[in-house]
Amino acid sequence: MLAERGPSTAQRLKAKLLRQSSDWDSWYAGLEGERRVGRELERLAPLGWRTLHGIQKSNGGDIDHLLIGPGGVFSINTKNHQGASVWVGDSMAKVNGRQPEPYAAASKAEADYVRKVLERYCAFEVPVEPVLVFVGVASLHRAATQYTVRVYQERDVAALGPTTGKLTAEQVENVYAVARHQHAWRRA
Repeated sequence: MLAERGPSTAQRLKAKLLRQSSDWDSWYAGLEGERRVGRELERLAPLGWRTLHGIQKSNGGDIDHLLIGPGGVFSINTKNHQGASVWVGDSMAKVNGRQPEPYAAASKAEADYVRKVLERYCAFEVPVEPVLVFVGVASLHRAATQYTVRVYQERDVAALGPTTGKLTAEQVENVYAVARHQHAWRRA
């Protein structure tokens, strides 16, 4: 979408040199955050994990990352907030004390969506957990009651690597094969 509708490289360079902000800045920041988290996730491949990035949903949105492996499936939602102080509660998050954002609730809903799509095509239950990864934050705090969404900073997402006991190697490949097909996501 950025390539189709966003400013050209020359326009972005000019705006940067003139220190002008643009409506597209948050899109580019989000993309950079997703790329950084994607690099961290790719490091888990030797442990039997498969990763997919930028899965297009039927409603026009996307799933930032899916991590599929011995520990199940993790639906990963990435948020890039450079230098911010973030607090995450049961359903909301506050960035620098501003208005609450429904990041945790959205991550839970996305994991439910992923589970429904994958189980439609797999002959077994597919365990899907929501993960919220913050990129570039100065501090990250979780509410004591926040256990429904895994919350990490970008470098800590590797903690998912040793997770096991949910899917066999054959099931991992089956889920990965289903998740790679755009048709599965378009029918949802």
